[in-house]
Amino acid sequence: MKKIEAIIRREKFQDVKRALTEIGIVGLNVSEVRGRGRGGGIQVHWRKGLYNIDLLPKLQITIILSDHNVDATINTIKKAAYTGERGDGMIFVSPVERVVRISTGEEDKEALSYQGDIDTRRVAESR
Repeated sequence: MKKIEAIIRREKFQDVKRALTEIGIVGLNVSEVRGRGRGGGIQVHWRKGLYNIDLLPKLQITIILSDHNVDATINTIKKAAYTGERGDGMIFVSPVERVVRISTGEEDKEALSYQGDIDTRRVAESR
């Protein structure tokens, strides 16, 4: 299992969410974050002068999924979040050792599965 953390522009969230839903990514978490990258932020003119804003608002999408779904998910996020400008975001992939669904006690793969998700679609297509 892997954890994907994607930091994206706020205005691209609906496009990314729609694209992930289309490939069968059902479960995800979203957090509002602030950060900066290579661009170092932006400069704005406001009332009494020039201001540097070096921590820009972004959204962080967190997804836990099966190893074999990582590449498709990354490619989907990259395509949907792309503007071609600096600040499009970053994607991080980390290993996940264990997942436990509190309400049912299910663990690992069973805890991650949802009706109509990317894995159940894959099984249905192979039949």
